[in-house]
Amino acid sequence: MAGTTAAHRPLRTRLRPEEARGAVLVLHGGRDSSLDPVEPWNAAALRMRPFVRGIRRAVAGAGIAVGEVRYRYRGWNGDRADPLRDTLDALEELEELLGPVPVVLVGHSMGGRAALRAGGHPRVAAVVGLAPWCPPGEPAEQLAGRDVVLLHSDRDRITDPAGSRAFAERARRAGARACRLVVAGSDHAMLRRAGDWHAVTAATAAGLAGAGPLPPAVAAALRAAALDEPLAPVR
Repeated sequence: MAGTTAAHRPLRTRLRPEEARGAVLVLHGGRDSSLDPVEPWNAAALRMRPFVRGIRRAVAGAGIAVGEVRYRYRGWNGDRADPLRDTLDALEELEELLGPVPVVLVGHSMGGRAALRAGGHPRVAAVVGLAPWCPPGEPAEQLAGRDVVLLHSDRDRITDPAGSRAFAERARRAGARACRLVVAGSDHAMLRRAGDWHAVTAATAAGLAGAGPLPPAVAAALRAAALDEPLAPVR
């Protein structure tokens, strides 16, 4: 397993059916540059706990495993792309545990960037990016043939909503089935309208993993390859 040591195994399994037919991996956010280790109480990782719980409930009994990726370092760190390396290692570890099952990656912020980059891995079938960090020129060719769903607040001041829109358009041109939905009035931490973020992400991950139908808004956005579809409040 390239890059993985006994001191750091990036995969954290949260639900493992006896006979898994698919998996969802959740990736938390981080920083542009930092070689500080990710501690268990890391706020970005803790923020994803409600998403993990929601996904576990959404796929319960459907033969879908759920896990998290824990990074070595808090930062992306330029060309090192440390979270991407950890994600690829976690995918290899997951295949050792479950066999060659299809995987849905769900990533927030820096984790969204890592998930989109790792989308070219042979086991990845779909990516859900939550307020993803999509710098200009971020590659999208690796996502050909994958489903890509991006959700972004129009008031995000940390990652650029225009960047995720441009990325979804590039991914679509590269051969992905891609869409972007706008969570109006929210924020980067996904605290405003948190219930909407949690519910739609869990249902989308479950639907992409084959554990149920996609939320109607997401299904319609994917069909239309919509880039600015507003996400209505979940009732």
